[in-house]
Amino acid sequence: MKKEVFIKNRDNLANLLENNSLVILFAGEAFFKSADEKYKFTPNRNFYYLTGVNEEHHILVMQKQNDELFETLYVLRPDEIQEKWTGKTIRDYEAREISGIEDIKYLDNFYADLNNLLISGDIKNVYLDLERRGFDEELRYPQSFAKKLKKKYADIIVKNVYNEIANLRKIKSKEEIEEMQKAIDITTKGVEVLMKNCKPGMKEYELEAYFDFTLKQSGVTDFAFNTIAASGKNATVLHYVDNNSELKDGELILFDLGAQFNYYNGDISRTFPINGKFTARQKEVYEEVLKVNEEISKMLVVGVTFREINDKANDLIAEACIRLGLIDDKKDFRKYYFHSIGHSLGLDTHDVGERWGELKEGMVFTVEPGIYIEEERIGIRIEDDVLITKDGPVVLTKDCIKTVDEIENFMANI
Repeated sequence: MKKEVFIKNRDNLANLLENNSLVILFAGEAFFKSADEKYKFTPNRNFYYLTGVNEEHHILVMQKQNDELFETLYVLRPDEIQEKWTGKTIRDYEAREISGIEDIKYLDNFYADLNNLLISGDIKNVYLDLERRGFDEELRYPQSFAKKLKKKYADIIVKNVYNEIANLRKIKSKEEIEEMQKAIDITTKGVEVLMKNCKPGMKEYELEAYFDFTLKQSGVTDFAFNTIAASGKNATVLHYVDNNSELKDGELILFDLGAQFNYYNGDISRTFPINGKFTARQKEVYEEVLKVNEEISKMLVVGVTFREINDKANDLIAEACIRLGLIDDKKDFRKYYFHSIGHSLGLDTHDVGERWGELKEGMVFTVEPGIYIEEERIGIRIEDDVLITKDGPVVLTKDCIKTVDEIENFMANI
């Protein structure tokens, strides 16, 4: 994306900050996978949202003083010897062009500059990204950095900027929607390739490999999440990722998958017959799930709350389970449907921000009803990505085929 997008993101954040404050955000670093290998690096998404820079170790500092914003990006000092082993790191002019930040300094200046700012008396607050995954979590670097900061500068107030950034990220810009649409279109192409190559006797991971190859052909270097390729009874396990069972004639396979394009994600679930033809029972269950998918998608309008949408989905699925002869009382539907109707989508697959409030223009949510009948070896989920606009919901995944006739015709004509 153009640097103007990141400049605007920083300006929006600056409007939420108090004067006499600093924001310090860390790009992060790759963890070691084994003795001599690291996991692939992926940037802290809040850092990326504000800078567009996707290399490890870098630090963003924003200073708000008298309603003016001063920005500095600290990057690694080039090391030509190290670069012979691990590749070239970003140069100051490249960081300036990507982020729109004029003041680019090297990382070895960060602590001296920070000390000068904090002892000047001008800074009262330091905002850090203090997102936590658990009550006792102390391993993330921002948490340990906050402890050191409080110890060395007792008069400084440390605040958490995570929620402010998360709320900004909920509303997607035109440029962000374009990136997400690219990820979704590539994912859609991958789903078609899966349907074309599916046949009984394959392993789940063999069929999955066609999706992986399609993404690589399309210039995608990472997935939105680990692909779920769940055939037969495996599809009744929500987050099944072993993907190592044999595809059996007469059963269904459920794929939950997504491409990631420039760190923006697509997220689609499709369920189709391994041999290309639904049985009568499979079709019956599928049609019920599809009805919920379509009715709930229409509900994603400005002003409705996600809780209202989720409650409506629960009610519709409970009614479907009664029609399917699975339950007699609506309150028992959780045996066959045990998750919520969806989640926000963006730089993270389960994107950040408060979930249960009112929908606003620019938000993107998934709609993913399912019915999972373990005793019948049937698991069906149909998931689409929906953009909320002032004129109503826009299904970004509309080109990904999903009706029974569309699926059967497509698989019959390959």
